[in-house]
Amino acid sequence: MTQDLQQSYLAGPTAEPLLEQTIAELFDQTAEQYADNDALIVVHQGIHWSYREYQRQVTLFAAGLLAIGIEPGDRVGIWAPNCYEWCLTQFATAKIGAILVCVNPAYRSYELEYVLNKVECKALVTAEKFKDTNYLGILQQLAPELDGCAPGQLESAALPHLKSVIRMGDQASAGMYNFDDVCARADEQLITRVGDIQAALSYDEAITIQFTSGTTGSPKGATLTHYNILNNGKIVGDGMRLTAADRLCIPVPLYHCFGMVMGNLACISHGSTAVFPAEAFEPLATLQAVEAQKCTALHGVPTMFIAELDCPEFATFDLSSLRTGIMAGAPCPREIMNRVIEDLHMRDVLIAYGQTETSPVNHMTRADDPVEKRVGSVGQPGPQLEIKIVDEAGAVVPVGEKGEICCRGYAVMKGYWNDPEQTAATIDGDNWLHSGDLGIMDREGYVQVVGRIKDMIIRGGENVYPAEVEEFLYTHPKIQDVQVFGVPDQRLGEQICAWITPRAGCQLNEEEIRGFCRDRITYFKIPHYIKFVDSFPMTVTGKIQKFKMRETMIAELEL
Repeated sequence: MTQDLQQSYLAGPTAEPLLEQTIAELFDQTAEQYADNDALIVVHQGIHWSYREYQRQVTLFAAGLLAIGIEPGDRVGIWAPNCYEWCLTQFATAKIGAILVCVNPAYRSYELEYVLNKVECKALVTAEKFKDTNYLGILQQLAPELDGCAPGQLESAALPHLKSVIRMGDQASAGMYNFDDVCARADEQLITRVGDIQAALSYDEAITIQFTSGTTGSPKGATLTHYNILNNGKIVGDGMRLTAADRLCIPVPLYHCFGMVMGNLACISHGSTAVFPAEAFEPLATLQAVEAQKCTALHGVPTMFIAELDCPEFATFDLSSLRTGIMAGAPCPREIMNRVIEDLHMRDVLIAYGQTETSPVNHMTRADDPVEKRVGSVGQPGPQLEIKIVDEAGAVVPVGEKGEICCRGYAVMKGYWNDPEQTAATIDGDNWLHSGDLGIMDREGYVQVVGRIKDMIIRGGENVYPAEVEEFLYTHPKIQDVQVFGVPDQRLGEQICAWITPRAGCQLNEEEIRGFCRDRITYFKIPHYIKFVDSFPMTVTGKIQKFKMRETMIAELEL
């Protein structure tokens, strides 16, 4: 599509109609059409299911959720790394109209308590542990009442809305259901009820809440509908030219839209196979899965592709089955793009851009775009979406000029859960979502992301809002004031730096701060650099100048 635009506004293609189906409807349709095809392969758990078996397992868990009292509209959290139980929970909740709440596997007690209470989760599906985090231990600490209650009967002071905890694994835990036991509660009557509920669901109802870091400190729950994410997953799959013969390797996390939408929903909307190599990203496991399962597509952020290419055993793998995939989350250096195309055989690799609030993709390159466009832009507006770039007054800027990227169309979220103020600050009266990202559109409609309006740090593809880290650090009894900002990092893009003013008479050191953070907030939000100061640089009107702190640290650390 050749354009010669004058203004920074473009609508994506509209020829292909949007799906007006629920996730469950399309899932069942695909399962019936491709019943004997491979649907789900979870390498680290030994799972290898056809669509027929996948559908059976999803239906059993959906019926089991009804058996323990989950109803349409209830919020069901999932706190786990990539696993088959995550996939079953995604589709089982969609079948009964329960709203899936995606909890970051790296969350600790402070964040977990906040998100479960914010959306009033009635049930939580949880792993036993992940890496060095004992999930069950954190839950028992937050809700000691689990020790003395029957499963499904929790009455917790700290988590007043949470009634049921469903734990993965075979061991028994006081006050909790086991995942398999919930599935075993399914009977014919409940399975019939699943079908009745599913038939009554509407595609424009909320079906998932994804938490994003909040500019005002606390995470915000972006509320997405079947229509939002099912269409986004299908359109991403269309861009990759997926068919029922394709096998997509998904080393990106399921808790994020990259895994659950651009991975799982892209697959079920095309009859493709979803392949999960490990519970979290491991370069060697990813390469092993691609070779063993003859994957044709591979997802990742640039740092993942770099790790795969730099894996010492890389040359020993036959990766010639690959042809496409999505790279997103951060800009891709030209050298890496060339290596992905040549050494990983991903000639049709696509760049995607967006945010959770747009389900998540609103820009994408095409398979036949030249390499220059794939490294120098995030592509053109996606199908059925409008994009404009505006100045501070909201006026569309001429092409070639910098402004805020705004999006309108099917992919824009319903809003932030129970947060009308933040929703109104993000989606304007004409339904344009303001991204907070700065971009430049060229005459052909390709957009380059050049910066951020929001005070956000991107560390290794993870978005971190300084205000969120600051608000947490203020809970330390010895901290008087704190300012958090990003500094450049060669490997991760940015690292987190905190300037801290201790309270009068208090002594603080870096290890005490890190220890305070370690078990309570996500590892990637813990400040890498800490500096103790008496004051912060300010303007004459008292506005703190973080850019001066950043300049000071760059000079001090010789970054």
